[in-house]
Amino acid sequence: MAVKIVPGTGGEKYIPYHARKGNESIVYFTRDLSAAGLQKIYDKVSANLTGKVGIKLHTGEKNGPNIIPRDWVEALVKDRLPEANIVETNTYYEGDRYTTEQHRETLKVNGWTFCPVDIMDEDGTTTLPVANAKWIPEITVGSHMTSYDSLLALTHFKGHMMGGFGGSNKNIGIGCADGRIGKKDIHTVVGSDNMWSIAEEELMERMTESTKGTIDFFGKNISYINVLRNMSVSCDCEGVEAEPVVTPNIGIVASLDILAADAASVDLVYALDQKDRSALVERMETRHGLRQLTYMKEMGMGNDRYVLIDLDNDEKRILPADAVADVKPFEG
Repeated sequence: MAVKIVPGTGGEKYIPYHARKGNESIVYFTRDLSAAGLQKIYDKVSANLTGKVGIKLHTGEKNGPNIIPRDWVEALVKDRLPEANIVETNTYYEGDRYTTEQHRETLKVNGWTFCPVDIMDEDGTTTLPVANAKWIPEITVGSHMTSYDSLLALTHFKGHMMGGFGGSNKNIGIGCADGRIGKKDIHTVVGSDNMWSIAEEELMERMTESTKGTIDFFGKNISYINVLRNMSVSCDCEGVEAEPVVTPNIGIVASLDILAADAASVDLVYALDQKDRSALVERMETRHGLRQLTYMKEMGMGNDRYVLIDLDNDEKRILPADAVADVKPFEG
């Protein structure tokens, strides 16, 4: 069966900041790609993370080269979130994280052993409603997710084979959906023998609806951090087979608004010189990945306009172009 595509919603078209309308949210930014930089920016968006906290992190396939450094996350947990769990789900595709047993072995290989890792669909699934959904009126997630009071989406921002880019939206929408039902609802036309039969606009919309169910569940008790480092055009699910990194490191952004966090991340990439951004931009546009942003806005999930606050320069308000004027950030 052919891949299903919904045309005409502009997922291949970048909307420059001056053409956007609506309210502004706060987005924090640092060039400090280190454990200290991660903690510095976390502190700006942490007040709402109360009770039992899950850290939604892409822990990667075995020996994946581009994931967020383990020692950064270990320091964050030790110094800021000592009672938190990393939360994950099994994959839809067969590989190193397809079953819980395989997944736990991969976690050991990648060093995610310093705190509990909750594979949320290990014991089954639960469903959450998605208000005003076009495709998925209720999403299926790992059953453990509803035992958490708060969620930190700690995301490695990068490209994605089908999604164009993977930001907070992908981390939650795909990453919290369980491995057998939720991810199938996002990726596969009913009755198709091609598990990847949904693409472009419809894929972005289904992914976003999945995200909306989760963020509506957590309400105000959710924060978003995107790490713009080692940005291959490939997702971390490709592991050691990921395409080489050719996009410069930029820094870290954080917000209480998922759309603002992902929009700012995309804008920072587009603010790079053409030679530096071309590979990642090509991946975003050819997959119609920018539909993630416009559909989040249509679904009332946040603002694509924002105030970018530079934590390295006395919390000065800046533009993305100012942030990447020097794309040689300090990295510890």
